[in-house]
Amino acid sequence: MMQLRSRLLIGVLAGLTFSTAATAQQTIGPKGETATPFSALVLTDEDVAALKQGNYKAAVLWHVQSDLMTAVDQGVNDELARLGIKVVVTTDANLDVAKQRNDVETAMAKSPDLIVTVPIDPVASAAAFAPARDKGVKLVFAAGVPDGYVQGKDYVALLTDDLFQMGEKAADELAKAIGGKGEIGYIYYDAKLYVPNQRDQAFKYTIEHKYPNIKIVASQGIVDALRAEEVADGFLLKHPNLDGIYVTWAQPAESVLASLRNAGNTHTKLVTIDLSEGVALDMIKGGNVVAIIGDEGYNYGVAAARAGALGLLGKKVPPYVVVPALAVTNDNVKEGWNKSLHRDPPQAVLDAMK
Repeated sequence: MMQLRSRLLIGVLAGLTFSTAATAQQTIGPKGETATPFSALVLTDEDVAALKQGNYKAAVLWHVQSDLMTAVDQGVNDELARLGIKVVVTTDANLDVAKQRNDVETAMAKSPDLIVTVPIDPVASAAAFAPARDKGVKLVFAAGVPDGYVQGKDYVALLTDDLFQMGEKAADELAKAIGGKGEIGYIYYDAKLYVPNQRDQAFKYTIEHKYPNIKIVASQGIVDALRAEEVADGFLLKHPNLDGIYVTWAQPAESVLASLRNAGNTHTKLVTIDLSEGVALDMIKGGNVVAIIGDEGYNYGVAAARAGALGLLGKKVPPYVVVPALAVTNDNVKEGWNKSLHRDPPQAVLDAMK
């Protein structure tokens, strides 16, 4: 359940409108916004000097704690410190909408000029952040936007991962592992949830349009991660020689691994999204896993801080900013973990690499 909280609940509990944007070969925002890479957020030396002279204050209001959010938080704080913006309060709402509203009140008592946050619920968060919006505080949202909020008027920018790129990289890595041909299974998230929906669709789109010799012969959605083992059992019963399986994120991927091990299957390759100790250990030990697709969590935080800084200066900020994905394979586990989470892998993973 923690894996679900750490990734799917990075803000997608905000109930964003479902989009078929993956079929457009790019990530598109929940309101149809064009994605802008975070590298486009540039602050000049003059901008930095102006920010340091402004004596600005920021509040960082998170929705939940996780390894990913620790990396995002460090990125935010490091970049704000570089820009001379003082963080006056940091909170964690623990996915409680009432707590988030109280956190906003706590922050407003410190008179921040900027708030970086993840809204938990579109309706409740709209009310929660209204006092800050109405006071002219610059708001930067990660992963979701409260209902009725208009970019450029009520908030500076929305940030997410490059969701299409995550699914595309998963497809590329699985295709490489099976030699560009074969039969695969596809386990996707079967509910309207913006982040996994786009990633899953991007995987499917890439396989179907880029790899004509790879066929998805088994496809099933899940909502409960624990059902993934049962789904994989069914796949293998009908297709015992299945060459690969894509799994929507790491927790159900661990259940799929259990199915493969129970079947004594060492042939079927597996790829999933989001860093996980258990999945990484299988990959390092030469198991079924061939790649884990992650995001640059630290840079996610840097991007959020940078967008907020540009907003403080009155500069035009793209409405929807995305942070790139990365493929972690057996060749770059430590480097990939550091690039994503800005820290070394867990000790068990490091020990397995020796």
